[in-house]
Amino acid sequence: MSNNKLTVVDREGKSRDLEWEPDQTLMEALRDNDLPVLASCGGTASCATCHVFLADEVFDTLGERSEDEIELLVEAEGYRECGSRLSCQLDFTKDLDGVTVTLAPEE
Repeated sequence: MSNNKLTVVDREGKSRDLEWEPDQTLMEALRDNDLPVLASCGGTASCATCHVFLADEVFDTLGERSEDEIELLVEAEGYRECGSRLSCQLDFTKDLDGVTVTLAPEE
C-alpha cells in the first residue's frame, strides 16, 4: 500500500483525496477510484476524455506536451493554454505526490 496522495476536484467542485500508486498514470488513478473519467482510448492519447486541469505552478514543472496531446487538447471543452493535460500522459512521480487536479468539463 502506498502513501502517495492525490486530491481531485470533481465537476461539481467537491474535493476528494485518493491514493496514487507509483505504477499508475494519473488517468488510471482517477478511473480506478470511480471518478467520471471516460478514458475512451484506454490511455493512448487518442481522445481527450481524461482531460484535467493542473495549477500553473505544477503545470510549469511537467515536461512538454506532445504534438498529439496538444492537438487533442485544443479541441477539448474548457482547454487552457497553461494547465490542460491529458491525465493518461502523466505518470506518477514524487514531484506530483500530493498534487491537486480538477476534472475538465465532460466532452
